Amino acid sequence: MPQRSGSADLPLHGGRVPAWLGQRMARLGAVMSQAIVLEYGRDELLRRLSHPFWFQSFGAVMGMDWHSSGITTSVIGALKRGLNPIAGELGIRVCGGRGRHSRATPAELVEAGERAGFDGDALAKASRLVAKVDSAAVQDGFDLYLHGFIVADDGKWAVVQQGMNGASRTARRYHWLSEGLESFVDAPHAAIEGRRRGEILNLTDRRAAASRGAQLDLLTALGPDRLAREAAALERPLSKGTVTGNCPQPLLPHLVMPDHHDVRSGDVILRRLHATLAAAAEAGPKDFPELLLVPGVGARTVHSLAMVAEVIHGAPCRFSDPARFSLAHGGKDRHPFPVPTRVYDKTIGILRSAIETAKLGNDEKLAAIRRLDEQARRLERTASGPSLEAYVAEERERSHEYGGMSVFGPEPAPERGAKGPSTSSGPARDWMIRQG
Repeated sequence: MPQRSGSADLPLHGGRVPAWLGQRMARLGAVMSQAIVLEYGRDELLRRLSHPFWFQSFGAVMGMDWHSSGITTSVIGALKRGLNPIAGELGIRVCGGRGRHSRATPAELVEAGERAGFDGDALAKASRLVAKVDSAAVQDGFDLYLHGFIVADDGKWAVVQQGMNGASRTARRYHWLSEGLESFVDAPHAAIEGRRRGEILNLTDRRAAASRGAQLDLLTALGPDRLAREAAALERPLSKGTVTGNCPQPLLPHLVMPDHHDVRSGDVILRRLHATLAAAAEAGPKDFPELLLVPGVGARTVHSLAMVAEVIHGAPCRFSDPARFSLAHGGKDRHPFPVPTRVYDKTIGILRSAIETAKLGNDEKLAAIRRLDEQARRLERTASGPSLEAYVAEERERSHEYGGMSVFGPEPAPERGAKGPSTSSGPARDWMIRQG
């Protein structure tokens, strides 16, 4: 049976993803998904999407706000735009989305089933049940507003849906996975993200099986009207000691996404960042000789590739600090720095080239990207490098050279004669532009 894999707080943010970023997110999400399917298969992509920590890191490496609820909406939208046009080749489709798009999920599943050959009607029912469980059977104060259903051609699926609590300005994301699912009402969740706020009524817990049965018996014996009167008579505060502690909820990993927009030292495991920088500097010249001869591809692009490689290949324990992955392509709100569009485009181009050659039987480029991740893990214990503050300051200083963009527009060059950050000729630059 699938188990919850953790929880997290997601600050509720509004706004839209600008077109220049949304288009890039769709392309990067598609090539990263293709790489995962080529390396590990479609089942693994579904498992990754059902892992809350990985999903947050996936959104962060795409240049979205690294900590906010907006990652859920933007990633599902990007995958739908990027994967559905190649669904016939990849065997993965994305249905649903936010608001009115979520309500179209059953019809989209039926249509997808007709194209791929799976039972779309059965999955449409599954979609409705998933939404009903998280809106009615788990009463935690969050109203669902997004439902994304990712389905493979063999009928296996993952669901990512999200609810909001307007009073607390927070969101909670729920992850489902069909693998091993035996019941929609008996501990079905792969994961639920969100901090506990008050008492939660979770009728899908295994320990609630007796309660579910008793509710059906009461409804049959008393009828809905009398049952409502009886329930009203019982609505009074419980006395102390009424609730026993015989069945404590097991402890699970809890990812707390803070309210602050800037990426701080406490949000990043620095030794992993240093290992990534070291891998880009040391493995890059050996593994990417052809790529480094392409105009515009240097250490900065290889560093982004190393971050992307970790999201493609990394083990679950590697995603405990999603903020670190925002250091690949920044964020649309300038945190940790503006999105380096030229680097972003080079990353997409390199990945796409690696995938196309792998399809033709030559997987050397794809293997080189995998080795970047392996090298980073080997160097983690010994690598050293700049502080996070120095790294971010260096990136911001050079942002205009990388085609820096944010919701505020293109990043201007520093004023002539203005004093740059103290790291401009220090360790941050040594790490980032060692290859020119």
